[in-house]
Parts: sequence; C-alpha cells; structure tokens
Amino acid sequence: MFDFTYHNPTKILFGKDAIERIREEIPSGTHVMMTYGGGSIHRNGVYERVKAALQGYRVTEFGGIEPNPQYTTLMRAVELGRQAKADFLLAVGGGSVLDGTKFIAAAIPFAGEAWDI
Repeated sequence: MFDFTYHNPTKILFGKDAIERIREEIPSGTHVMMTYGGGSIHRNGVYERVKAALQGYRVTEFGGIEPNPQYTTLMRAVELGRQAKADFLLAVGGGSVLDGTKFIAAAIPFAGEAWDI
C-alpha cells in the first residue's frame, strides 16, 4: 500500500434557495466546471437558475453524466476540466452526478493513470 494524504473538502447545498446561495460558496475569479446529468435540469428549470447564479464567473459545462457513470464518460470530463484549467467543480444533480464529480475532482490534478487513484 502507498502512503498518502488526501484532502477532499466537499459542501452540499440542498433545499430551498440553495441555488441562490451558490455565489456565497464560490470565490471571485474562479473558473467553474459545472457537471450535470441528463435533461431533467433543463425540463425543471434548474439549469437556467444555476446559470443565472453563475453570471460573472467563467464556466465550463460537462453534461451527460449517466446513472452509474461510465469510466469513459468521466475521463472525457477530466480532460475537459484539465484543458479548461477549472479550479472549482459544481455538481448539479443527484447521486451519480455527485459521485462522478468526486472522481473528476480527484483525477484532474492526478498526474498518473486515473485507475491508480
């Protein structure tokens, strides 16, 4: 086993007015990578509300994280995050999006093969 230290600060905003509170959590000058799943956030209006809350930030989007996300899907997100030099990940969705985004957060700065994390 390898010795290591892993620090993973995570905060989940949930409930009434959670979207409107996003700005309180994101430092100014941050490049946000927003991850989400399928079409439900478009149908229920969440997408537009989140985009409005992110006005003034540089935002890169990665949509299409499926239930029980595929490794290949998440690696596409990792590459996008690296290319964009995103320094803040915002997961908008349910468990698969949250879990997938945790992997993305660990893999973006990792220099080795992501399977080795």
